Amino acid sequence: MRFMVIVKATPESEAAGAMPSNEMLLAMGKYNEELVKAGVMLDGAGLHPSSAGARVEFDGGNISVIDGPFTETKELVAGFWMWECKSLEEAIEWAKRCPAEPNDPSSHLEIRRVFENEEFEQGTGIDQHEKVAEMLAERKASH
Repeated sequence: MRFMVIVKATPESEAAGAMPSNEMLLAMGKYNEELVKAGVMLDGAGLHPSSAGARVEFDGGNISVIDGPFTETKELVAGFWMWECKSLEEAIEWAKRCPAEPNDPSSHLEIRRVFENEEFEQGTGIDQHEKVAEMLAERKASH
């Protein structure tokens, strides 16, 4: 099963230009190495603050673009991982091992299972999704 592990933003991660401490970068690097060695980590990255981003909102036939920053920090994403785990419980155990800034009481992770193509009924447009997955695999193999 694949899981997306969402690193929620904090006021510190949203501060323009604020980077994690060197100690945190080292701890996170070590943690990521453990995830890779265990065959859990498929992908992952940290994100720039919302001040460097935009939202595209769809309201009926109207489309609007809103430039960051966005005010609700607790609803923002600061980074992510894609993990392959046997169960939600296994993903939770790995998440519990994640390093956290000692002076940041508000940080947390959200774990969400990814839908797999096999979960959809045939004829529901899944063929197109499978085609895109094949295209992505070919692209990855060529790089």
